[in-house]
Amino acid sequence: MSSLEGSPERCEELSQSLAEIRDRVRTAASNDCPTLVAVSKYKPALDILTCYQLGQRDFGENYVQELVDKAGQLPDDIRWHFIGSLQSNKCKTLASIPNIYAVQTIASTKAATALNKSIPSERATPLFIFLQVNTSREDAKSGLPSLTSAESASESELVLLAKHVVTACPRLHLQGLMTIGSLTESLASSERGNQDFETLKQTRDVLQDVLRESSGQWGVDGKLMLSMGMSSDFEAALKAGSDVVRVGTGIFGARPKKT
Repeated sequence: MSSLEGSPERCEELSQSLAEIRDRVRTAASNDCPTLVAVSKYKPALDILTCYQLGQRDFGENYVQELVDKAGQLPDDIRWHFIGSLQSNKCKTLASIPNIYAVQTIASTKAATALNKSIPSERATPLFIFLQVNTSREDAKSGLPSLTSAESASESELVLLAKHVVTACPRLHLQGLMTIGSLTESLASSERGNQDFETLKQTRDVLQDVLRESSGQWGVDGKLMLSMGMSSDFEAALKAGSDVVRVGTGIFGARPKKT
């Protein structure tokens, strides 16, 4: 790690960008301490280390191997969030990262079960997970259907998955729900409320009511956390009550296309 050293110009650029995003998060936040996840996919470990030295600890990655490679080069008190599509055959590799903190894209009992089985026995704490909800109902988006009422929720995929995690996956902790909203809602969110964010909040409320009727530990102090909002709409997400925002371009700049 000591061999990683960036140019003064890049360090200053990242310092200014991170400070600006943090200020905007504080201004927009509707709760006391939202988590800012700096999404660093395709960005070099050096950029991450620069932000780490500025006090940033939560970083997000979309690809398992990229995360493995970076985690091996960087401080072990970084809290890594996996925010990409998770294949069951990658769970063992992902779970082997000692400081993997959260997986935000669980959308099936198969993935949850595989991840739970892959957690090393020496890990001291459960791995936080978020269930992904497709609030915009776009075919290209991953995630489970949202919930509208407790009456319609009893046999829903989301409720069944949440109960499975809480009751059958002791090495996982159901922390909350995550969504990637539609671009249309994102662009319109500065003019009106974002419907995808409202849908996730409603889904959270319904799911909480269902989970309170059964045993098991979940969420934080009886509340499921919400991970919603990215570079283009994180302020609207925070005003809507998001607990976690995922910002990449706003901190690191535009990403190169993957080759």
